[in-house]
Amino acid sequence: MLTYGSLIVDPPTVLAPMAGVTDRQFRLVLRRVGGVGLVTMEFISSEALTRGSERAKRLMLFCEEERPLSIQVYGSDPERMAEAARIVEGLGADVCDINMGCPANKVLKGCAGCALMADLSLARRIISTVRRAIRIPLTVKFRAGIHEEALNYLELGRICEQEGVDGVALHPRTARQMYSGRADWTRIARLKAALSIPVVGNGDVTTPECVVRMLAETGCDAVMIGRASMKNPWIYRQAAELLAGRACAEPTLEDRRRLILEHFRLLLAQEADPRFAVHKLRTFTGWYTHGLPEGKHLRSRINSLEGPQEFLDAVESFFEQALVAA
Repeated sequence: MLTYGSLIVDPPTVLAPMAGVTDRQFRLVLRRVGGVGLVTMEFISSEALTRGSERAKRLMLFCEEERPLSIQVYGSDPERMAEAARIVEGLGADVCDINMGCPANKVLKGCAGCALMADLSLARRIISTVRRAIRIPLTVKFRAGIHEEALNYLELGRICEQEGVDGVALHPRTARQMYSGRADWTRIARLKAALSIPVVGNGDVTTPECVVRMLAETGCDAVMIGRASMKNPWIYRQAAELLAGRACAEPTLEDRRRLILEHFRLLLAQEADPRFAVHKLRTFTGWYTHGLPEGKHLRSRINSLEGPQEFLDAVESFFEQALVAA
């Protein structure tokens, strides 16, 4: 079980923040599938948030059904980060998370995300300033370091602990690695051994069995899942079943049909711009039909469709035929 202050996260699984993915519809779908302990929004720029960006405000919409929920912010200015954290607290988020692990160039160029691991004095100032600004649980997510010759995740972890952070999450690749190579879980184990605050492990968690294995091998307090949840939104429920000592079931075709249509209807109801809704429909259909028999034919078909209702009709037709064939 994972605890941040008085907040209990059970099951010990966390949805990783992913830009363009962990929006309110996806978070709500995962909640309804079940098994995820904590959901996290796609990360928010402290600059955009504190300057009143309408897009940032829209990204931060959530409902009670999503709780517990974490909102992640990034930036390089301690006072702006503190102001952003106060906004996060004011919105009623359960956790505020600081991003010190994003390896994307546009974030690194702003001296934010993983770039802060190259300036631990600034990282400390940001953490301490934000910690003083809010009362809700504060967490920090980071990587192993900028590159293999500059691994300083243990030092950053200790800074977090010293400054009153409630927990940390480690993706054990370096910024230079991005998502290539292997995530070295032994680094998660070393961080857990070095700290007394909770440690969440992340990286190369592709199956529900990986969740169980990471907890056992590293001793971490919870497991954060990212890209695997895009293709398999049931991974959290499956992991929870395994952790409870039960066998986990694969989703049926009817499960997949129901989830896709529910997600799409949420999207169409909540997104004002139909063009953006169509873009999202294409993206999520590609993920959700991964591995399905004849799924490539549906993906090919929707590339030529223009309207949201056409998408829904195509999906319904696809599953009707698939269920008959099964």
